[in-house]
Amino acid sequence: MKLKKNTIAIIDLGGQYCHLIARKLRDIGVEPRIYGPDVAPKQLDWCAGVILSGGPQSVYEAAAPKIRRSVLDLGVPVLGICYGHQLLAQMLGGHVTKRDGEYGHAQLHVKVSDTLFRNTPRSQQVWMSHSDAVTQLPKGAAPIASTERCENAAFADFKRRVFGVQFHPEVVHTEHGRQILKNFARCVCKIRKRSKPSDRIQRLVGWIRQTVGDRSVFFLVSGGVDSTVAFVLCARALPKERILGLYVDTGLMRERETEELRATLAGLGLADRLMVRDASALFFDKLRGITAPEEKRHIIGRLFVQIQSEAMHEYGIDSKHWLLGQGTIYPDTIESGGAAGRAALIKTHHNRCEEIRELIRLGRVIEPLSEFYKDEVRQVGSALELPPQLTQRWPFPGPGLAIRCICSATSGKAAQLSSASAETVREAGFSGVLLPVQSVGVQGDARTYRKVVALRNERRRFDYHRMQELSTVLCNVHAETNRVIVLLATGSEVRLEDARIRQASITRKRVDILRRADFLVRMAMERSGLTGAVWQFPVVLAPICFGGGESVVLRPVNSEDGMTANFARLPLPFLMRVARKVANLSGVDAVFLDITNKPPATIEWE
Repeated sequence: MKLKKNTIAIIDLGGQYCHLIARKLRDIGVEPRIYGPDVAPKQLDWCAGVILSGGPQSVYEAAAPKIRRSVLDLGVPVLGICYGHQLLAQMLGGHVTKRDGEYGHAQLHVKVSDTLFRNTPRSQQVWMSHSDAVTQLPKGAAPIASTERCENAAFADFKRRVFGVQFHPEVVHTEHGRQILKNFARCVCKIRKRSKPSDRIQRLVGWIRQTVGDRSVFFLVSGGVDSTVAFVLCARALPKERILGLYVDTGLMRERETEELRATLAGLGLADRLMVRDASALFFDKLRGITAPEEKRHIIGRLFVQIQSEAMHEYGIDSKHWLLGQGTIYPDTIESGGAAGRAALIKTHHNRCEEIRELIRLGRVIEPLSEFYKDEVRQVGSALELPPQLTQRWPFPGPGLAIRCICSATSGKAAQLSSASAETVREAGFSGVLLPVQSVGVQGDARTYRKVVALRNERRRFDYHRMQELSTVLCNVHAETNRVIVLLATGSEVRLEDARIRQASITRKRVDILRRADFLVRMAMERSGLTGAVWQFPVVLAPICFGGGESVVLRPVNSEDGMTANFARLPLPFLMRVARKVANLSGVDAVFLDITNKPPATIEWE
């Protein structure tokens, strides 16, 4: 039986935001379905429209993902986004070439304001993440929007009902992105809004019962929002004796983390279903001397599986009758390469190491939240009547402070910026250097691992807007970097030119410094009533040295779902007061603020 034509097919070309397109369509009452690039056209004859997602490759590469030409002959509207925009233009006879990168905010100037841009302003903010561009449009297509760096930021062939946008309407930082997708669905595809109320909790509980059957669930609980909400969902679905939680104290947790989790679960009547195991000595031993971010993540993921297996054996749990429960959410999967492996690997999350993937292949893992984003998880937690201090708490990565304690296999000194970048920095009232410490970024839907630019404000004026513009320019034109930080405070007078990087790996001493700095920042935010002003606030320890210590980097960000983010604009007097307190900690030489959006940087440094 064919479905009614009220659904949009999304063809996944490997983009980090593919699933986010589906989520945004659900938000406006449209049912999406995701397919791979090899989907046969006959599988799509039920759909009212097709969307081609972004992707990390270049359309002119031999191995780049393609779709069948006959998909464009289905007679339904097609919208290409980013890579999809370029692929659509190329398939119809246009040209795509390598251009200067464009990452983060851009100002879009609309030339044709009906159809896609109906009910949106002529000038609007969009979110870019690309290094290629459509330089010649196909015959019959016309440009309908542009940016300063991208002449064909959007095009349309109204006769064929084919549209392309270089920017990402699905991310929250495109201020009218929801309306643009709504216009495509309603005005172009002619899909009527469907009212379909559902009880999300009831659906999830039913799915858990059906999936688990007569088995039980052994849950890995980290203390964060995702794993705790997933654990409580399973507890709601199953008899108490058929669920058991394990909290592994890795030694890499935030200060008071274990005590807070015990209190939360006690308040929910689940304290007796939680076991706590101190494995800190094992984690520090296995991480000794490790500096590569991916290697750290893989080691931590393997250790979690090892400890879980040991605990199951110790407690007499038969793996044939128990499933492993995890609080995995969708961004974990997509940043780890995607469920089908089409997306680029940005960073391997601990719940997606190879050992976990094998258990998933064997059908021995249950993940109730794997299709959800962070804000949706918070909504589920609220519906479960979990306390706000849990549902609204800042996200904390499963690998803990290990990926906020930056390591380096080599030592080195700060280098001068290129002449063009140095001139740009000077004109903005800053001085700057290129640091030989690397961090993970996401640019053009692909992973980058690049150096960091450090700035110092020479005019004594703290202008967030100017800093964002400067950060965007540096990451777009400086091929060596994907992250920009600005000096806030020091324990003594320092010069950026004297910065050096020293060899460093994970040690208890370094983690203790980071834990104390993190706790100081969290307490200051709570006392000032600013906790709700940011979505997440990583505190990073990096081996950036000016004396005998290291540097702390403050990374407050705001986001809706973690897929994109802006660095947060905290009140300057508060920010400087906190920075000075952190700079006075033993082992800290300097404190910086990370002023990079996502993209080009990821939220976490590793």
